[in-house]
Amino acid sequence: MTNQQFPENFLWGGATAANQLEGAYQTDGKGLSTSDLLLGGDVNPPRKTTRELVPDAFYPSHEAIDHFHRFKEDIR
Repeated sequence: MTNQQFPENFLWGGATAANQLEGAYQTDGKGLSTSDLLLGGDVNPPRKTTRELVPDAFYPSHEAIDHFHRFKEDIR
């Protein structure tokens, strides 16, 4: 087996989805997106999309991992 290494100047990358990462769904003039209206759920009950925000309903993308407010901490 040979020892393989990445080149010294190799740049690592990654990908994320805004609805899983950002949070801050009503911050800084950001309008609602489809995922902002997608309720939490699973197989039973299945996830549903609402036409407008339902008070006290759980919308996972509203907080996500809150990268919007924590990006400086996340990238250090």
